[in-house]
Amino acid sequence: MSDNSSSSLRTPIVAVLGHVDHGKTSLLDKIRGSAVSEGEAGAITQHIGATAVPLETVSEMAGDLVKVEDFDLPGLLFIDTPGHHSFSTLRSRGGALADIAILVVDVNDGFQPQTEEAIDILRRTGTPFVVAANKADTTPGWNPNPDSPIKPSYDGQSDNARKRLDENLYRIIGELSDAGFSADLYWRVQNFQRNIGVIPVSALTGEGVPDLLAVLMGLSQRFMKEEMEIDVGGPGKGTVLEVKEERGFGSTLDVVVYDGIIREGDTIVVGGKDEPIVTEIRALLQPRPNAEIRVEKRFDRVEEVGAAAGVKIAAPDLDDAIAGAPVRVVRDQPLADVIEAVESELAEIEVETEDNGVVVKADTLGSLEAMANALKEAEVPILRAEVGDIAPRDVAVAGTANQPEEKVILGFNVDVLSNAERELENSDVRLFNDDVIYQLIEEYEGFVEELKRAQQETILDKIVRPARFRVLEDHVFRQSNPAVVGVEVMSGTMKNNMRVVKFENNEPQRVGELSGIQEQGDDVSQARAGTRVSVAIDGPTVGRQIDEGDELWIELPEKHAKILEQELRDEIPADELEALSGYLSKQRSRDPFWGK
Repeated sequence: MSDNSSSSLRTPIVAVLGHVDHGKTSLLDKIRGSAVSEGEAGAITQHIGATAVPLETVSEMAGDLVKVEDFDLPGLLFIDTPGHHSFSTLRSRGGALADIAILVVDVNDGFQPQTEEAIDILRRTGTPFVVAANKADTTPGWNPNPDSPIKPSYDGQSDNARKRLDENLYRIIGELSDAGFSADLYWRVQNFQRNIGVIPVSALTGEGVPDLLAVLMGLSQRFMKEEMEIDVGGPGKGTVLEVKEERGFGSTLDVVVYDGIIREGDTIVVGGKDEPIVTEIRALLQPRPNAEIRVEKRFDRVEEVGAAAGVKIAAPDLDDAIAGAPVRVVRDQPLADVIEAVESELAEIEVETEDNGVVVKADTLGSLEAMANALKEAEVPILRAEVGDIAPRDVAVAGTANQPEEKVILGFNVDVLSNAERELENSDVRLFNDDVIYQLIEEYEGFVEELKRAQQETILDKIVRPARFRVLEDHVFRQSNPAVVGVEVMSGTMKNNMRVVKFENNEPQRVGELSGIQEQGDDVSQARAGTRVSVAIDGPTVGRQIDEGDELWIELPEKHAKILEQELRDEIPADELEALSGYLSKQRSRDPFWGK
């Protein structure tokens, strides 16, 4: 292997995703710990937000599964902040910055909410991934073989333990299939481009970790070699992981560099809240090795950093930089061209906003984009979408909405500034804050449903309800002023103080107004279908305008009939719907457009 070929190949960037508590951090710690315990100084390099494990160390950990002479790639760079927040932050060239991902799934729990969300992001960004089915060692009857490749350990287990593990593994394979991915145990996969490899591992015992490293190296070498080819000496390109205050430096950027070289003194362009920031690098900082971390000076200054690596950049004017934004070094090309490149990359993440809608705040550009996609699918309009914590301005903007369901701020993984807390308490703006996107949207949709129900109940209270009733024979108690008769309610809800009509040849004739309803001698305000009551009707005389046996109706104003038919049909009982249909068909037999 010539030096020349490897010098232009960068380290593949590996992201670790999965549901909370499924072991993402333990697995990373295991890989790091094993690398360090291989005993060589420099077995791993701690970067900002990332850990580089060189090929020689990968080979020592993976044993026969990774032979140094088979690979041109320099090793693997693991992103240290596990979870899909960092993954969706890390974007470049319109996709994810990570070249490959490990989806960690607890073998006992299978898919959980954040697993589904991670799968969603992997699908959307088209990132190749493997599944680490973690906690294989918790299988009842499992006999651990620390740090061993999984296949010999798996083959050496009792039939019972193997059977139990298989059941769990095949459940995960089934869940992957439901999500649209063909998968199998990794040693059975022929084509890793068509099938996802599932690797049983234990972050605790280290079993399966050699296999995981071998599959990551193999996939990177076979399918990503071209993507790993970079212009080694070219101007650096990277993505902001986090904007942090650092004592003695002010605002700094934690950046993952995926192309070229960044040097102290370079002019850089960084994506900012309102416009790209142009500034000059004062210092490039790397964490000190673990042994020296107790020393007050936590960072070593380095003169330059080449891809792929994580580094802290100290420079003036970084307060408005945003997580997830691109960083570009200005070297040979005109500054205006670099600014335009940064602007066009930011424009790819422009969130479509409308004149009405909710206010969205997220921790990074990537998660803002994921939020916007999810809200679009849920058909929720967005008025404003920004990266950053919730500030008083957001409360003011949300407060201008006309509809209560839009007086809302949806916060993803962000804090509420203390002065915004006060504004929220004194306003009618609702805040929903969560760190799982789909849960956030579910909470909001639940709130909208609740609002709708309350609104409909208010409308229903104010609206005239349909009812059809019949004057009973031999039940005339008084002929007029008011007429008092016994009736049976055939369908709908008869309420007091409503007007009464009688249809003659489909022409409605108003006969009077209900001035009292009595059920078994007690005054009541309404009577439902199937009940018999006596009613007082102001206006008619029995024998003239109304008679025993007559069918009477509560008079429905046309506007009310329209609202009942078009908006509230699902809210009213079946017999009321029947009364409404009967009333409408009578009215429409003389005017087909009545109530439409």
